[in-house]
Amino acid sequence: MSRIIALLVAAAACAAAETTVLKNFTLIDGNGGAPLSGASMVIVDGRIQSVGPAARVRTPAGAQVVDLTGKYVMPGIINLHGHIGNVIDLTSNPKFFTRENIEHDLKTYASYGVTTVASMGTDQDLIFQIRDEQRRGRPTMTRVYTAGQGFVYPGGMGAMPGVTFAVTTREEVARDMDELARKHPDYVKMWVDDNLGHVKKMPIEIATAIIEEGHRHGLRVLSHLFYLDDAQKLSDAGVNAFMHSVRDQPVDDALIASMKQHHVWQAAATLTREMSMFVYAKTPAFASDPFFTRGVSAKVVETLKDPAYQKKFASNPDSAKFEGFLQMAEQNLKRLADAGIPYGMGTDAGPPGRFPGFFEHEEMRLMVEAGLTPSQVIVASTKSGAQFLGAKDLGTLEKGKWADLVVLDKNPLDDIRNTRTLSDVYIAGHRIAGTH
Repeated sequence: MSRIIALLVAAAACAAAETTVLKNFTLIDGNGGAPLSGASMVIVDGRIQSVGPAARVRTPAGAQVVDLTGKYVMPGIINLHGHIGNVIDLTSNPKFFTRENIEHDLKTYASYGVTTVASMGTDQDLIFQIRDEQRRGRPTMTRVYTAGQGFVYPGGMGAMPGVTFAVTTREEVARDMDELARKHPDYVKMWVDDNLGHVKKMPIEIATAIIEEGHRHGLRVLSHLFYLDDAQKLSDAGVNAFMHSVRDQPVDDALIASMKQHHVWQAAATLTREMSMFVYAKTPAFASDPFFTRGVSAKVVETLKDPAYQKKFASNPDSAKFEGFLQMAEQNLKRLADAGIPYGMGTDAGPPGRFPGFFEHEEMRLMVEAGLTPSQVIVASTKSGAQFLGAKDLGTLEKGKWADLVVLDKNPLDDIRNTRTLSDVYIAGHRIAGTH
């Protein structure tokens, strides 16, 4: 009798499960291998129960079946360098950091197929509540990872009074790291840069203290940087990842050797960040692209086309330098990739002029422009991103993992710009509205 009851309970549980079957698509699973045509996938309560050739995948009774004939399915895109919640249109202010604005950004990311974003050091405590809510269930918008409050040097890059930790001594670092660690951030962010000589740079002694104190708490430490010399010092000190490319000169053998020795990632090249520093001196080509305009307000589009805005933007004497910095960043990404340094995809989207969702697709385009193949870029933007975050349930489309995926009309392995042919987006098996 007990066995019969158990079987009835199991049958009832199966009937109550939310089951979706996607069928007749070409699978790009994120591992970098050849795509699989004629694939099917069974999703139960947001996780992949089975995936593979249609002949080997059984459709459970009562499942919702979605025919994706002619479509391509790849893992959801993972952005390893973003900022959320602080910007409305083209204005940044910490007072904007509300649940409404955070969720607006996460929904915008989701609508572009960016299913996970790593936020880098400009968050307030509300982010931990939102993150933890997501991890207790099945999110219906982009998953967020966070550094919480980042570390800056007074008068230096990244400073947000009342948000970031401004530190000048090891004692201050230890005190603030203790406070941050109690909030359980996913990693630690710091800024080491002088903004082309315009602000104070964090001394390497303070950066080293941040690395050591972060590691004492079992936290990885990630750094904003610009110069080759800083990259070398930070790598030698044991930093875990660079969140931008070196942009002042080519990376050299000494840096590569140090990065390999200390297992340092080039987590994000942020090529679009450099693009955003010069492209608005005239109307950018994407200002009239429906794939861009659907994710921003009419006010943003109007401003980007405004000659007065362009003139003011172009008046910055440094803006003309960034086209060269972009070329250097691309060159250095390719060199590190060829050398076997692990890398992901990240944009630094979020601040004014760096648009969540759209910029990730632009970043992938620029990574191919730098010399990587579409397959390499897809792996960097999916599997590698999940590996960097320690997100074992994300990044590839395999049994047991969350069904975070995008459905495309065209093959991104033929042309990386085909990631823009979005048909549908799923996060934890939930079909996301607003992707068209």
